[in-house]
Amino acid sequence: MPSKNESVLNPKTTKYEFLGPIGAFLMITVLPILTCVLHLSCQFDDNPSRHWVEGTQLRDGSKLKYKVNGFYSMILTLFIIISILNTKGHEPLLFIDDHFIGLITSSIIVAFILSLYVYLASFQEGKLLALGGNSGNIIYDFMIGRELNPRIGSFDIKCFVELRPGLICWTVVNIAMAIKQYHELGYVTIGMFLILIFQGWYCIDAVYNEPAVLTTMDITTDGFGWMLSFGNFTWVGFLYALQARYLALHPVHLSRLQITFIICLQAIGYAIFRGANNEKNYFRNNPEDPRVKHLKYITTEAGSRLIISGWWGRARHINYLGDWLISWAWCLLCGFDDIIPYFYVVYFAVLLIHREFRDEEKCRNKYKKDWDRYCEIVKWRIIP
Repeated sequence: MPSKNESVLNPKTTKYEFLGPIGAFLMITVLPILTCVLHLSCQFDDNPSRHWVEGTQLRDGSKLKYKVNGFYSMILTLFIIISILNTKGHEPLLFIDDHFIGLITSSIIVAFILSLYVYLASFQEGKLLALGGNSGNIIYDFMIGRELNPRIGSFDIKCFVELRPGLICWTVVNIAMAIKQYHELGYVTIGMFLILIFQGWYCIDAVYNEPAVLTTMDITTDGFGWMLSFGNFTWVGFLYALQARYLALHPVHLSRLQITFIICLQAIGYAIFRGANNEKNYFRNNPEDPRVKHLKYITTEAGSRLIISGWWGRARHINYLGDWLISWAWCLLCGFDDIIPYFYVVYFAVLLIHREFRDEEKCRNKYKKDWDRYCEIVKWRIIP
């Protein structure tokens, strides 16, 4: 029998069980703190223009500046993970699978605390409120978000949460699931390997192109409340790792033909997704940029320019089509024995269609008859 001062090891996980709930909460608390420290400190040169980017003009005429160094934060986090694996072995990362439910619960608590803080802070004088989150209904406003750009000094909470904790958590959880599969099988399947590559590339691509998020609806229109806080901390961080977790528990062995098809689908989806998003971002920042100077457009009465050629001339929000094709590639890696991994592709379709409807409504209200003129030229929505 162990003495009172000895901790009992679980023979399956070799984890100290008393660290379970406490460890799960501490890990979820440490992750946003770590990403916040990296966000505030990461600067690989002395050129401020490489780290600070001006956002789009807000309805009060102001333009906020954002620190964009998510790529460096992601790379440093991966180096930390590699260091842990080299010094401590794979046992520490097994904690994530062993206490997955506890980690999800802890992330919900952290998301709620942050949502409550930004909601209460939005009542301070001088705050710019989001048009959609100032209804007077406490529950609705708490969920949607009252303040458009909650900040602590120059630290933009919404922009930080949009890309950092969720995407980095998603990447770390995927790595942990691969470690779990290796622990159980003695090797990593090609499906798990491709999940690490596809989703890891997706996350790294997002933080590498961080300035592009500054022109999205989440930053320019939506307030920051429970929806975005829970969505990025919990939904992105853990639900988006659904395929990796499934493969860790239910390994799937794919044929060469299946693997080839899935890789091609991923490549086509990414080409559409990144090509369309880059085209829009380059054009918004500088229509005379050589990469988009050839694009045709119409000018609205408000002075905005709407692209009617290139990717955006084929369909409105064709980037959503690329994003959805990518989600199919991820789900197909899980085979066809269970419908659970395909929840993601169904949910994502609903999400993208809903966002497209919201953006259509916003543009119709903003551009009025010019939007009707635009829709006569670009007739298709999402799918050409």
